Amino acid sequence: QVQLVESGGGLVQTGGSLRLSCAASGRTFSTYPMGWFRQAPGKEREFVAAISRSAGSRNYADPVKGRFTLSRDNAKNTVYLQMNSLKPEDTAVYYCAARGRYSSNSYYYRSDDYDYWGQGTQVTVSS
Repeated sequence: QVQLVESGGGLVQTGGSLRLSCAASGRTFSTYPMGWFRQAPGKEREFVAAISRSAGSRNYADPVKGRFTLSRDNAKNTVYLQMNSLKPEDTAVYYCAARGRYSSNSYYYRSDDYDYWGQGTQVTVSS
């Protein structure tokens, strides 16, 4: 069982930055493709970014490309989502996810592809 704990959310003005962290328990973190999703009020959960086990491959949703950067430190069992040039439409609860089952791909886009989830951290961008 893997436990994921997000942190770093908060209130920021338009154009500001935040860095989210996701700390994972367990000794096999480096074997998990990781992802970030977000869910705004009244909307479905959506893909934000994903990263491969070795951090050699990354993928971003179109709305965040060029503004968000996903990285991981396998020695610290942690993934980071650096969010710059934030916009009000980025306001959402952000969730970290890990895929624990066999992975043939480098990263994954769908919620169903992930096995473990954090509790979420609120990001609010004021206009």
